Amino acid sequence: MLNIRNIAIIAHVDHGKTTLVDKMLHQAKLFRANQETVDLILDNNDLERERGITILAKNVAIRYKDVKINIIDTPGHADFGGEVERVLNMADGVLLLVDAFEGPMPQTRFVLQKALHLGLKPIVVINKVDKPNCRPDEVHEAVFELFFNLEATEEQLNFPTLYGSSKEGWMSTDWKQPTEDISALLDDIIEFIPPAPFNQGTPQLQITSIDYSSYTGRIAVGRLFRGELKENMPVSLVKRDGSILKSRIKELYVFEGLGKIRTKEPVEAGDICAVFGIDNFDIGDTIADFENPEGLKPIDIDEPTMSMLFTINNSPFFGKEGKFVTSRQIRDRLMKETEKNLAMRVEETNSPDSFLVFGRGILHLSILIETMRREGFELQVGQPRVLIKEIDGEKNEPVETLIVDTPQESSGKVIELVSQRKGELLVMEPKGDLQHLEFVIPSRGLMGLRNAVLTSTAGEAIMAHRFKAYEPWKGNIAGRINGVLISMERGPATAYSIDKLQDRGEFFIDPGEEVYGGQIIGENTRPDDIAVNVIKGKKLTNMRASGTDDNVKIAPKIDFSLEEALEYIDKDEYVEVTPQSIRLRKILLDENDRKKQSKQIG
Repeated sequence: MLNIRNIAIIAHVDHGKTTLVDKMLHQAKLFRANQETVDLILDNNDLERERGITILAKNVAIRYKDVKINIIDTPGHADFGGEVERVLNMADGVLLLVDAFEGPMPQTRFVLQKALHLGLKPIVVINKVDKPNCRPDEVHEAVFELFFNLEATEEQLNFPTLYGSSKEGWMSTDWKQPTEDISALLDDIIEFIPPAPFNQGTPQLQITSIDYSSYTGRIAVGRLFRGELKENMPVSLVKRDGSILKSRIKELYVFEGLGKIRTKEPVEAGDICAVFGIDNFDIGDTIADFENPEGLKPIDIDEPTMSMLFTINNSPFFGKEGKFVTSRQIRDRLMKETEKNLAMRVEETNSPDSFLVFGRGILHLSILIETMRREGFELQVGQPRVLIKEIDGEKNEPVETLIVDTPQESSGKVIELVSQRKGELLVMEPKGDLQHLEFVIPSRGLMGLRNAVLTSTAGEAIMAHRFKAYEPWKGNIAGRINGVLISMERGPATAYSIDKLQDRGEFFIDPGEEVYGGQIIGENTRPDDIAVNVIKGKKLTNMRASGTDDNVKIAPKIDFSLEEALEYIDKDEYVEVTPQSIRLRKILLDENDRKKQSKQIG
């Protein structure tokens, strides 16, 4: 009988979770001494490496003192809560990682709440104690308080705590006494995390994630709850709606190190395995006994809070950069995403070219858009909108808890910015040399807030937010204050005309860049939109100029990231996304059409 521990690692974004997993893999001697390894071994897609965040949950397995430890790395951002919720179903314990200076953050609270609710046994690791101005003892108290507030049981409150630095590669029970390696942590996992229970009976395995191989297709991954599975064994697939499909396991894999290995031996209850050969499965379905199938309770996933319109690219520049531009290709790609991304939903609209995509937040949706553009898609997306619910005949909207840590001199400005967006200040206290502010704010108010806060605090504020609940509608929130500059014609922008228009506002384009009529090329200094001509060059004459030519001096353009562009646009605008560019445009490109529409609305 295998001795197994299943443990999920949870932490706020950037508290060192993936680095700690690296060290566990090294400690378990998974690599030869001379083998070159990169940092952040598990963040294996480009987006995760660039942003330094974990988006997809992943499994690895290590052997330590004859015990197999299955480690599940979870995302730290609340927008990927759908990932977290299903992954925690595979674990018996959690490793809560907290930064020794920042302490528990709102995202940590979100995931921890789910873990405690499932009755998992926690171990707390206070990481980065080698940082200057860290405060491990205060953080330990804050973690205990958080457990208490989340209604942890007596047993859960009695958690072991380790201190250390995953970057330096040591863990110890006392932060003042560094050790050589992280064996103290691995010993604690074996001691405190309960072994995976071996439940006798007919097999039951709930599919918690989907792996994909270009050779074999979709592979179901999950933890075997009871019984055992063997290769070539006939099984039943119990769907969410209770319907049953008969099937057969062709191949069976268990996790070992960073990969999967095929096993001819039966897989016993408690281990995490990958099953190949079953068709038409979805996340949350149960693989059960062929003759007496019993389904497990489907996984509950929090509802999406935001929607966005995805549509084909119909701008004058369509098809220049992307490989996939048709509505059928975009539809197929979105449907494929909903198979493995549980917290996302796609609905058809009355137009065959547009789709409504529902997600957890702007980051959740923008990661999908970013992945699609890297795959060669061209598309346009509309302004993100929050989902409104009718509860007891009253209009309700999603409300979030927002935490801002900012230098003291700019805290007044931050409070003013949040209050303008219907935010209410709940807590204000010093934290080290920063001011710690906690607000409750409607999700709508968060759009575009990050840019405003970072500008007013000279980039020093740290912001984090998480979904709290649906609450009654808070009233209107003022949108963007400034109007935009819109190009009148198509062609390359000239330095001469941009220079002459600089007193009108700030530009989003450089000289020489190709623009089209109706494209948004800058922000106006006033509240109304104006169309400008940036194509026209200087009138040339055959007179020699003596000193009348002034040298062109142009301020650098404002460069938007994808999230910033989505937060910036208004309801009559689109973001055009292609593999190489992100452009902003009006939905109606023709100026006369826009005037007609504004008359109808006005």
